[in-house]
Amino acid sequence: MPDLIPRRRGTRGLRVTLVVAVLAISCSITSGCASTSDATAGSIALLLPDAKTARYETFDRPIFEERVAQLGDYDVMYSNADQDAAQQQQQAESAITAGADVLVLDPVDSTAAASIVLSANAQGVPVIAYDRLILGGDIAYYVSFDNEKVGQLQASAFLDRLGTMSGAEGILMVHGSPTDNNARLFREGAHEVIDAAGVPILAEFDTPGWSPERAQEWVAGQITQYGDDIVGVYAANDATAGGAISALRAANVTPLPPVTGQDADLAAIQRIVAGDQYMTVYKAIRPQAELAADVAVALMRGEAVDAPMQVNGIPTTLLDPVAVRVEDIADTVVADGFWTLDDICTPAYREACVTAGLLSE
Repeated sequence: MPDLIPRRRGTRGLRVTLVVAVLAISCSITSGCASTSDATAGSIALLLPDAKTARYETFDRPIFEERVAQLGDYDVMYSNADQDAAQQQQQAESAITAGADVLVLDPVDSTAAASIVLSANAQGVPVIAYDRLILGGDIAYYVSFDNEKVGQLQASAFLDRLGTMSGAEGILMVHGSPTDNNARLFREGAHEVIDAAGVPILAEFDTPGWSPERAQEWVAGQITQYGDDIVGVYAANDATAGGAISALRAANVTPLPPVTGQDADLAAIQRIVAGDQYMTVYKAIRPQAELAADVAVALMRGEAVDAPMQVNGIPTTLLDPVAVRVEDIADTVVADGFWTLDDICTPAYREACVTAGLLSE
């Protein structure tokens, strides 16, 4: 079976790394950022995978819908699959039947979603793979982040914090969903760094559906087995990090070992401020969602689209993620307006925010 995981060695110089550059690309894709005056009616289906990951309802959906509204009088058909691949298939088929001109699809299952793409292809409906690559069918465009780099950033920050180990000590690795192609890339990037450093891995787990509850349950079992030999937990995203931290807290592990994360969820940023979570990875969702909207409108109008690179023969834009530790919060998520200090520094976290230098006394 061919390796369908993207291999991009030697293409890193092509990546768009700045919001300004991304917006410039999106304008060129649509032949100059359209206004409502030259718009014609049409509809775009936005199909997101789950509600447990906070970013989708908080950022991706509203930013995408806002951008589409700026481009013209178009309808956005929105569906969330609640981590159910069969439900996402039904939602996609309903959208096609209802006349969607373009599908913007973030798949629950990267392989199973190929059937959605094939159905859309048969009806002449272009599909944009959003955030996660779809492994099959004719994809019109792919917009995401450098997901291998996400794993590398997590692991590099993790190793900086771990220090030296001795005896039977080692780490746990809590990966993402086995049906998510991005999870494979996070894992690959993290292993590249961790394996090269020779860090002992006590156990690893692929978390079904990115479920915090399943991550918590598994980490609790590893605590029972390995106890004080656990010196850190690599968690692939903030949801699984929250589950791991809950298990550590329930087992009265003190002090908490470093735990990684990803997505810069508000709860995770607050855990970082409080010292419960070591780091997360910030992905600037606005340029991603806006670019997807620009490409969708261009495709709906029958316009040609271009991209700075290709992955598996698909025109692709990959954005650069950023590691965020407590000292990085002000210059990343706050500076970009992703979260405000009022969001982060609620009364329960005010003292921790002062200690972190986010607020004055």
